[in-house]
Parts: sequence; C-alpha cells; structure tokens
Amino acid sequence: MKKGIIVLMTILCAIAAKAQPQCNEDGTVTFIYKNDSASTVLVDVQFAGRQEMKRDATTGLWTATLGPAAPDMYPYCFIVDGISVMDPENPQYFPNEGFKNSLLEIPSKNGPLPHDIRDVPHGRIEYVNYYSTTIGTTNHAIVYLPPKYMESQQKKYPVFYLISGTTDTEEVYYKVGRVNYILDNLLAEKKAKEMIIVLPYGNPMKLAQSAGSGSPAASGAPQTRFGGDPFSKDLINDLMPYIEKNYRTINNRDNRAIGGFSRGGNQALYNGLTNLDKFSYLCSYSSFTSTDIPEVYDNAAETNKKIHLFWLGIGTDDFLYGTSRDYMQFLDEKGIHTVKEFTTDKFGHTWMNAKYFLARTLPLLFNKKAAEEAMKNGQPAPAASGNEQPFTPGVMARLFPRPIISPEYSDEGITFRFKAPEARQVMLKCVPLPEPIVMTRDSDGVWSTVLNDLLYDTFRYCFIVDGTRVADPSNMYLAPDAGFKYSIAGNPKTPFNFASQGDIPHGRTSYDLERQEAWYVSPMQMSGTPTMPAFIQLVPGQGDTMESWFKVGGADAMADRLLADGKTKPCIITTSTLEFMQQGRPMMPGFKIRTLKADDYPTWAQRRRALFKLLIDIGKEPAPSFPEMGGGFGGGFGGME
Repeated sequence: MKKGIIVLMTILCAIAAKAQPQCNEDGTVTFIYKNDSASTVLVDVQFAGRQEMKRDATTGLWTATLGPAAPDMYPYCFIVDGISVMDPENPQYFPNEGFKNSLLEIPSKNGPLPHDIRDVPHGRIEYVNYYSTTIGTTNHAIVYLPPKYMESQQKKYPVFYLISGTTDTEEVYYKVGRVNYILDNLLAEKKAKEMIIVLPYGNPMKLAQSAGSGSPAASGAPQTRFGGDPFSKDLINDLMPYIEKNYRTINNRDNRAIGGFSRGGNQALYNGLTNLDKFSYLCSYSSFTSTDIPEVYDNAAETNKKIHLFWLGIGTDDFLYGTSRDYMQFLDEKGIHTVKEFTTDKFGHTWMNAKYFLARTLPLLFNKKAAEEAMKNGQPAPAASGNEQPFTPGVMARLFPRPIISPEYSDEGITFRFKAPEARQVMLKCVPLPEPIVMTRDSDGVWSTVLNDLLYDTFRYCFIVDGTRVADPSNMYLAPDAGFKYSIAGNPKTPFNFASQGDIPHGRTSYDLERQEAWYVSPMQMSGTPTMPAFIQLVPGQGDTMESWFKVGGADAMADRLLADGKTKPCIITTSTLEFMQQGRPMMPGFKIRTLKADDYPTWAQRRRALFKLLIDIGKEPAPSFPEMGGGFGGGFGGME
C-alpha cells in the first residue's frame, strides 16, 4: 500500500506540475492560458463567474488570479473570442454530452476533504456494457466494488443506484462526484456500510438515436418525462437484472438504494417511489419529482413503513430551490416523513453540492439505526419567502438549448456542425487527414461540412475557430489524451462499435488511478475444460493515457465482437507493465505475453488493425488449459474475479 501511495503521489505531483491552474498559498488561484491567436480571453469558473484575463506581451500568456476560494473541485473553461474551450494543459476534465470543462482541484490545508484520494484501501471501478431490450442497443454503466469485494467469493452486498444530472454521462459521479473515493474514505473510518454502487447513463434515448435503433425509445418522449420513459424501463428491466446476474448482490428492498443529482434525483425519486417493493432508501440531491404518483402520496402511513430513508438536499441559492422547497412542503402536508438539508455556500446547482450531499448520505445507507435516527429528527420545510426563482420551461430552454447534431452519420458521409455566429473562419481538423477542411456558415451562424472519407473508421477530430482548437461541444465522446482532448468520431454501424453489436456477452474494463493502468477481462467460457486467457499488453503512446487504447482504440469492443464471433479466445488486455508476473518464478508452459506499442504505429487506424490481427492470430492458437499450468504466477490479474 505504501509503495502504491508513493507512486500515486508522484503521478499527482507530475500532473499538478503540468496542469493549469496554479493554487496559491493565500487561497487564490492563478489561471494561465497560451493562445497567440486570441483577441480576448475570459476564464469562467464556478466560484468567480466569468472574469477577464490579461495577456503578457513578453510571454504571450493570458493570466488571471481569482479568489480566494474554498477548497473543493470546480469546473472551469476559457472563453476565447466568445468560444468556450477546455484548458489544453489540464488532463482532468468534466465528462458531459454538451459543455466541455476542465476541473480545478483546490487542496485543503485544514485536514482532508471527503473526496480526497487518501492512503486507504481503494475500491474497484468497472465499466460495463449490456444489451438493453428497452432501447434496442447497447447501454453503458459504471460499477464501484468495495475494497474487500475480491477477498471473498461468497459475501454479497447491498446496491446503491446513483444517477447523474441532465447532459451528464455515466462517468460524472466518478470523475467529478468522486463517489468511489468518498466511500473509500468513509469505509476506512468505519463510517459507512460496504456496498456496490452502480452509475447508470441517465439519457439512453441518445444512444438509441445515434445507433439508428428502430425501438420506440429512439423517437420517444423528451428527457424530462418520467414514468414509462426509456430510462425507467431500462433501469428496472435491463440494468438491474444485469447487475444482479453479474455481481454478488443482496436482492431485496432493504438492500437497494437509489439517488441522484438534478434530473438524476428526479429519476431516482420517481423510480424509487413507484417501486417501493424494490427500494427502501431514496436520496435526492438538488431535485424534486412528480407530485402525482398513485397510492404513494395519499397513503402516507403505508409509504412511511416502506421507506427507511427519504433524504432531500438542496442549496438555497439553487435555481431549483423554490420548486424543491414546494415539493418538500407537499410531502409534509401529505404526512410523508423526510430528512431535509440545505446549503448556502456551494454556488447553487453545482457538483460541489452533489459531492457534499453524497458524503452526508452514504453513512445512512443500509444502516437502519442511523437512517431511523435521521428520519426521526427530520424538520419541516422552511416557509416560502416569495422570492424563490420559478422553474419554468423558459428556464429549462435557456439552460439546455436545442442541441446541434454533430457528428451526424449517413450513407453519403459524416456531417460536422459547430455554432459560432461571430467567427471569421471555422475549419475541421481530422487527425488522419493532412490538411484541415474549411467549413461553410449558414444564416443561423452554424458552420458545417460533410466528410466522405473515414466513414467507417474511428478517428479524432476538432474544430479550428479563428486559429483556436476546440473540441466538438455536441459530441460527448472525448479522447482521453494527456494534453488537448480531441473529439472522437466513430460510425455506430461499424462492427467494433458497441452500438452495433447486438445482444452479445461483454467483458469489463477497469481503470486504476493508483497504478495508472487499465484492465479488460473478456467474457470467460463457462463450460468445458477451462483454458488460460491470452495476455495482451497495450503500451500507450506519447500523449496517450491509460484509457486511450480503449476509448479511442476500441480494444474492449473489438475483443467482445471477435470473441462472440468465435474468431478469438478469451483474453485479458492491460496497459500494466505486468510486473507482478516477474517475481523470479519460471513462466508456465505455453504462456506468453503479447505486446503492442502504440508508438510503433503512426495512426489509431493502424493500431486497431494491428490489434485486430493479434486477436485473430490468438484465435488460431491452441490455448493451454489451467490443469496443465501448475504454478508460476506471483500475483493476481489486476484484481479480477
């Protein structure tokens, strides 16, 4: 553990040395940005709003010092001549369907924060893919397993389904909400119960639409509809059965919780209240839900019996405060018991609040005594002041304007679009193509172009707006590069895109921040003589991260497809150096490690072809069975089961 922490701190220090911005001793933060093409630059950060940056004529650097600010994690971006861009020097970013922000982490001098990465045992994060009968295509989720999950193959765990907000991806409660580290720290302090946490994707309609699914979900209700909607059906009919089949879960209402932030809180409450036979712990962070749920609100005594914890939190400066307070008062008037908590210092509808509320509620989950005590001490909703901001369709339209569709695939080509009414020139830069493509602007200020090349490939691209590189704000798929983060284009109809694969078994991919390595474990054979999986080591290239071979290279999707087609054998793919195998013991007969180095291939297309050939070659080789191997390994396979 100590060795691992030293490695982790070295990594974090290296990141901090390269990353912007700089945290100062007095609690202020200096933002630094290099751009010789810009006329004006602002920094937009949640603790200070939009502030002008000044350019040093000698260095060419744009700077602004803001604050002081409370220690926390804050999204931020630069506004370059009116266009929002991420910090190209910061590896940490905010996953989202739309806006593209970087992440600032201000450390505390007065003891650790709940979300800090501490010297404690860490749980495991797994990315899973499952076929959704609801949306007619593959859906995604992230699963957190507590630190001791791998120690016993018999112990089962309760499950907390935790949903992110509008336009968020399934990664946000992990990369921004830090749910895994918050729970790791609470478990180390014995302040919470061990549990599995599942992070669903809250907008599966978007996957159905991009996949061209014939499912009614692909053209169904808007994302603000709850009850009978694609998310709710997928949660109950697809995701929960997948989790309960593939993980050691306790499958009853006393051992299931559901919660979420913003729209995710609405989804959580609605699905929890309409499925009280399945959930008994309900948490809403900065949200509310329908006041028209039959047999729930008008039967308070029975509802109160079924709910161990009904927890509601919101900031008094949140634009949803008025509607959320009204919902709390509605529950009081109906006689339904709740716990309510309010903040005043976390800038409203923000992920600073989401993390705080999470740290407050995790100790109460699956702890009947603590939950009962909290419910017993619940207070009535505060009286309305009359100054609450109304939440209207106009507010929703302003916060979430009609999106631009980009990229859009057809048989004729790929259409890229970018809205920039004031821009003088916008070009499309595709990494495989030698020159950028000049785009054309329409009367609404939307620039577009159609690309006929690369239609069936996966590639990185960006827009160049008056000399500034910008990731596509309409595309939620970003290349997880160490520097500037390109958007990723990949035709959903190609065989190695999850969207086109149909109902096949999928492996699991996990990312380990402590070791800075990724592990993919393919579906293993469940009958016959067990065979040793093939080991493939994928070495990231210059500027890549541990995620690149999977999120850009598609290694996991390729292995899933070829295994389902019988063209390869079960395998373990990792970016690890596999040092645990080198412990002075002889290798077992027939065992070998195949290695691919990204820097040996100039483009991702060539890297994928090399991996494809390797997987096909593995499929032609006889695989040694476990009984033939004897001993030889000094360690485990990245913590896999």
